[in-house]
Amino acid sequence: MPAPFDLLPLFGKGILVTLQLAAASAALAFVVSFVAGLSRLSKLRVLRWVTAGYVETFRGSSLLVQMFWFMYAFSILFEMRSMPPFLAGALAIGLNYGAYGSEIVRSAVKAVPKGQTEASVALNFTAFQRMRLVILPQAFRMMLPSFGNLLIELLKATSLASLITIGDMTYRANVINNTLYRTEEIYLILLLLYFVIAYPLLRLTRWYERNASAGRS
Repeated sequence: MPAPFDLLPLFGKGILVTLQLAAASAALAFVVSFVAGLSRLSKLRVLRWVTAGYVETFRGSSLLVQMFWFMYAFSILFEMRSMPPFLAGALAIGLNYGAYGSEIVRSAVKAVPKGQTEASVALNFTAFQRMRLVILPQAFRMMLPSFGNLLIELLKATSLASLITIGDMTYRANVINNTLYRTEEIYLILLLLYFVIAYPLLRLTRWYERNASAGRS
């Protein structure tokens, strides 16, 4: 295999860890986005305040610090065993991007024309039926471009997990570089690996967006 691609097999386990971390974090962020986003639209003031506190805290502080907090400070504060690095990384990334995602959900739901809600009320739909059958399907199409961008940003953010000893692609690149000192080639491969993983995600999001909008223009 020609240089620098002879180094590619050395990234094997790191690629798998990056994919696992991105998948776990994205799943958590997706769920949190909807729960927090809809909670901020609740009529219950306490629920809105609690959710706003979470969103502003995670959006207003560093993701790297949040990772260190879950990894080290959480166990000290609550006198528990240290959290496994993978769990700490997935929690920090998922909750951080879930906070951003909740704003996407909230703004998309609010962007659905009020006439849609009024029509469903006239049809005697319950609040749950209005949200499930009328509002969310329309809002979801509006969320897709922003969620696609958020997913790409989340993937890139997984590189920070190397700083809490998670053996992802970035961690592997640093280890290989400390051994072989082929810096340009190693980080060129790392750059290409992130692009190769991110590009299909972007295309998949655009494909789903086109299909969701088919026949509605």
